[in-house]
Amino acid sequence: MEIITIPLSGAVAHKDSMGNSGIITAGEVQVMSAGTGITHSEFNHLQDAELRLLQIWLFPNKRNVTPRYGQITLKPESAVNGFEQILSPSPDDAGMWIHQDAWFSMGRFDADQRTGYQVKRSGNGVYAFIVEGEATINGQAVAQRDGLGIWEVDRLDITTGASGARILLMDVPMELS
Repeated sequence: MEIITIPLSGAVAHKDSMGNSGIITAGEVQVMSAGTGITHSEFNHLQDAELRLLQIWLFPNKRNVTPRYGQITLKPESAVNGFEQILSPSPDDAGMWIHQDAWFSMGRFDADQRTGYQVKRSGNGVYAFIVEGEATINGQAVAQRDGLGIWEVDRLDITTGASGARILLMDVPMELS
């Protein structure tokens, strides 16, 4: 599996059988390829603070890869009223890379902003998760903690609501390869 961890608040402690250990805080993204095998654990690092996180597991596009671990810090200024790419299939792209034809992007938008998103690969769909706020995506109203899957389109049209929105887009293959 390809495992993506995105803390939304608080801090998560990570340990794995490759000898990696560390703290991942809100504003950071961790990617781990389980590959040929790995054991790992995550737990709330701060006993007196709430931990909210997204952990997304994707099937890889190849088997028996060497397990790996990586972590980046997001640039908050890059994701204001636009999307910052945080994940892709290429080590040369912005953000982290994974063994899958998938792109993840995160953005924080002010009230009543209009933006678009171009699907990265033919045959991919996009799963939009509203972290905070509200928006309309391709005509469908969504609010905090709503998810919306969209496929067989080339582009998303997004308008945020009166309180703005923080949105995670996951551009992923619709069929296993």
